[in-house]
Amino acid sequence: MLTSSPSRRAVLAGAAAVAAAAGVPVLAGQAQAAGPSGYRWRNVVIGGTGFITGVLFHPRVRGLAYARTDIGGAYRWDGRRERWVPLLDHIGWDDWNLLGVEAMAVDPAHPDRLYLACGTYAQAWGSDGAVLRSDDRGATWRRTDLTVKLGANEDGRGTGERLLVDPRDSDTLWLGTRHDGLLKSTDRGATWAPVSGFPATPSATGQGVTLLVAAGRTVYAGWGDDGDANLFRTFDGTSWEAVPGQPSGAAARVPIRAAHDRHARELYVTYADAPGPNGQSDGSVHKLRTAGDEWSEVTPVKPDAGSADTFGYGGVAVDARRPGTVVVSTNNRWAAVDTLYRSTDGGRSWRSLKDTAVLDVSETPYLKWGEDEPKFGWWIQALALDPYDSRHLVYGTGATLYGTRDLRHWAPRVRGLEETSVTQLVSPPAGRAHLISGSRDIGVMYHERLTSSPAAGMAANPVFGSATGLAQAARRPSYVVRAGWGENGNGAASRDGGRTWAPFASQPAVAKDAPGPIATNADGSVLLWSFVHWDGTAYPAHRSADDGATWTEVASFPKGAVPVADPVDPALFYAYDTVTGTLLASTDGGRSFAARATGLPSGDSQFKVVAAPGRTGDLWLSTKGNGLYRSTDGGGSFTKVESCWASYTLGFGKAADGAGYPAVYQVGSTGALTAVYRSDDEARTWVRINDDDHQWGWTGETVTGDPRVYGRVYLATNGRGIQYGEPA
Repeated sequence: MLTSSPSRRAVLAGAAAVAAAAGVPVLAGQAQAAGPSGYRWRNVVIGGTGFITGVLFHPRVRGLAYARTDIGGAYRWDGRRERWVPLLDHIGWDDWNLLGVEAMAVDPAHPDRLYLACGTYAQAWGSDGAVLRSDDRGATWRRTDLTVKLGANEDGRGTGERLLVDPRDSDTLWLGTRHDGLLKSTDRGATWAPVSGFPATPSATGQGVTLLVAAGRTVYAGWGDDGDANLFRTFDGTSWEAVPGQPSGAAARVPIRAAHDRHARELYVTYADAPGPNGQSDGSVHKLRTAGDEWSEVTPVKPDAGSADTFGYGGVAVDARRPGTVVVSTNNRWAAVDTLYRSTDGGRSWRSLKDTAVLDVSETPYLKWGEDEPKFGWWIQALALDPYDSRHLVYGTGATLYGTRDLRHWAPRVRGLEETSVTQLVSPPAGRAHLISGSRDIGVMYHERLTSSPAAGMAANPVFGSATGLAQAARRPSYVVRAGWGENGNGAASRDGGRTWAPFASQPAVAKDAPGPIATNADGSVLLWSFVHWDGTAYPAHRSADDGATWTEVASFPKGAVPVADPVDPALFYAYDTVTGTLLASTDGGRSFAARATGLPSGDSQFKVVAAPGRTGDLWLSTKGNGLYRSTDGGGSFTKVESCWASYTLGFGKAADGAGYPAVYQVGSTGALTAVYRSDDEARTWVRINDDDHQWGWTGETVTGDPRVYGRVYLATNGRGIQYGEPA
């Protein structure tokens, strides 16, 4: 199987618009290789951790498979190494919206060709989508920018595929959009134009084309908006018609996915009353005998609107070797838990594969979510059956990709695939772990090894969905605190460096609905907890001096600010008021705050105050639009650092040999390029340590160096997990 190889990457560019000129070549990076920067970049292994929205096997090449995700790019399966190879790590800061993959397509007649429709958000503030096309299985790309928006991380992202190579002509491609109808390319994706005569009318808020599938030489298109019909077809690639006799009613309102049994000449379609992955309460499965337009309902189990057992149907796959063998998935079935149903007689009878499943998640223990056993899955809309092995079945969930070779024993198949959206990173100065992380959806993890998923899984007692805060006492590194969204508490403390946790004895009432960032002072004797709801509403911070047993409101703390502890003096805390551009400080252990420096940048969309380790009053203020500032007097005054004009996030690591100051790491811009930089001379000069093959879209959340290993840096990404780099 062909794998990516490191090579020089051309500038990302593309012709504008539908009907634009062909894009220029771009190259995809290889995650395990050292780039031109001299750094070797790898993922800290967690395993999966995101919504797998699509997976497909190439119909004519044994072992060739691809997966797409909602925010973390696309991957190719490397059967020799038994791992996924990321294909879009070269996507840079300005193009972060392209890391969401709306749809993918392969060419049955040309195995090396791969197409991706990229665009994470279709909102007004999102950038337009693009089509990437490759002749070498994703090792290199050409790009064409569109003038329409795609929505890989919006409702309906598990439908599809919305991209298709025409069965009559490999030069012709079809692309279904959410709000702009059906597009067509006759030059292999280099240029695109709207399809005239497509019967359905798009809306500004609907789903538009939900799927495209070939049945022989006929192309079918599913439609997710209200209308008289939701399934259309073309026999000649020019004229379209509604498919006669198609199912109707709430259970068949939105076509989710479709698969063609070419031996039986039957098209299976899954339906739901909403696009999903959430919000579905009804659904059905139907098949069309394409030769005579004969429809029949083959729904395995009908949702029960009168009970808690409501759900839709999602994925569908047919067996290329055995006519009449088909697998479908339920979706959004929370009461009875989602399952796969398999039929070997064309849908006349079904059996649930969940009922006999043996799940082995020993490689990714977090999948137990703090329980004794893992779930079979949820958000199952991606489903694929190996055309060369009838018992090799894979399906995606909201957190992983499960696979089986015998239809009974299942295990995650996610080596190399990391989709975590990371928000917090702490690298302890001592102890068994070099890293503790906090992420959206999977809480906090303790990484004793960077090369395997944490053995303890998610931090329990309590289990958090998403982490909002993580902090370590600088002079007492065995003490760590965390905050986040949890059903059984929103704050916890560890006294063994993050290995085990105990919930706070009490918490402010506001913590349940608005957990935010948390800090502990240098010796761990005081906690300061700020509260921010997910919608941005901020509330007064609270303080505890008894390890979370009691809390008092701190009225003088700026609402919503991030508390920062001085790493040396336990009495000192800092906070930055982004509205007024004021640095505030507390000298009484967080009881009260008073303004120090004023007139600093305000109104920016991103600020971060970081205290340099081992020094009191040494503060750095990174700002998105105004650069970097430093204070050496505890925030009394700040001096602008002239070596960079934008600083999104900043952290510290072990000093270089002979240097008297910690290494400084930042995601920022020292010139025209936003990148990852290191400085060994207190930010007087910088060296770029990532390269064009390793960019990972938006990386502005947090970065930190390792205080025990010079040159090692940990970088949070929004969809490609935790990247760590070391000098090669």
